[in-house]
Amino acid sequence: MTPSYGGLALEIVVPVFNEEAVLENSIRRLAEYLTHEMPSTWKITIADNASTDRTPVIAARLSEHLPNIEYRRLEVKGRGYALRDAWGASKAKVLAYLDVDLSTDLAALPPLVAPLLSGHSDISIGTRLGQNARVSRGPKREFISRSYNFLLRRTMQVRFSDAQCGFKAIRADVAKRLLPHVEDNGWFFDTELLIIAERSGLRIHEIPVDWVDDPDSRVDIKQTALDDLRGMVRVTGSLVKGVIPVQAIYAELGRRPIAPEVRPSFFGQVVRFGLVGAISTLAFALLYLVMQGPFGAQEANFLALLLTAMGNTAANRRFTFGISGPAKLFTQQFQGLLVFLLAWTITSSSLLVLHSITADATPSTELLTLTAANVLATLMRFILLRIWVFRVRRTDEPSTLLALISVGEVAR
Repeated sequence: MTPSYGGLALEIVVPVFNEEAVLENSIRRLAEYLTHEMPSTWKITIADNASTDRTPVIAARLSEHLPNIEYRRLEVKGRGYALRDAWGASKAKVLAYLDVDLSTDLAALPPLVAPLLSGHSDISIGTRLGQNARVSRGPKREFISRSYNFLLRRTMQVRFSDAQCGFKAIRADVAKRLLPHVEDNGWFFDTELLIIAERSGLRIHEIPVDWVDDPDSRVDIKQTALDDLRGMVRVTGSLVKGVIPVQAIYAELGRRPIAPEVRPSFFGQVVRFGLVGAISTLAFALLYLVMQGPFGAQEANFLALLLTAMGNTAANRRFTFGISGPAKLFTQQFQGLLVFLLAWTITSSSLLVLHSITADATPSTELLTLTAANVLATLMRFILLRIWVFRVRRTDEPSTLLALISVGEVAR
């Protein structure tokens, strides 16, 4: 696991801000673990970002008395700033970071970095939401974490399961290529980095972790949630505008498919679209019945359609029309939203007609009317998705290939 050139294999950055209570014990524990369990060259960097307590004194003393420990000081607060500064100055092949409380069991560290040292993967993350993860934390933080990652997967169409676990690693060459395009320097730093990496066709390796919640966590959950939502909107806008050069990064570092994907036949598309539509219609019906009481008919119809449409467009893109990868992803998502608005217009109009005929229609009658309207909307959706949203032009594939090749030649 040590690089063949004999250099530093792994540098672990521990960002800290006013952590005098736990810093020394955590760093000594981490260093002892690495000494006995890590079969590669390593280094720990304490990245202090504007601490005002005794953290700088403790960190400096640790760096003087323990081998392979370095202390860096920044006069600005923010985990993203700390990681950007330390990773940018590192000479290691693989860069990692851990939360100072060591909430994640250190036994997950070797499998975290192994696929990066071997060259198999580009980024490696610990996940608290994986099937085999073992997590101890309160219901409030569990709900917030799962809700955030669910929203992230549905709105950004990402596949990684846990964006904010403080246990990540990245190849140095990949970090050098991605970091200039990451704008956030706070808690959204991780999420933004992962979104750009996945959109650029990089391989993200996940490992389930054992994780124990830190009861002394000082994270402002409400403010962090608002900042994350703003970050998602900003990154979406950047990707749509082409500000982030995901195609160029893909051409340079992306993992290309072994064989070209084959688009399903027309009959196959009809069958697959029908399956997706059936599941979406069932999900719509269940959501409508649940929300009709507290929200009312029109509001419940809109919310149920919105939620099912988010998954419907993504499923049809990959399953029905055989399209994957970052190309035109957000353009197609926006077009899918327009198709959703058309479907909503059809179904909401059906409710207006029903209520004009029968003012006291029962929920079951409303549902029957909406289901019939959904059948019409589904047919129109298939036509629009096929001939507009996911249309494949004969000139698209050659031009895209030539663009990738030309970018790759420039990169070399």
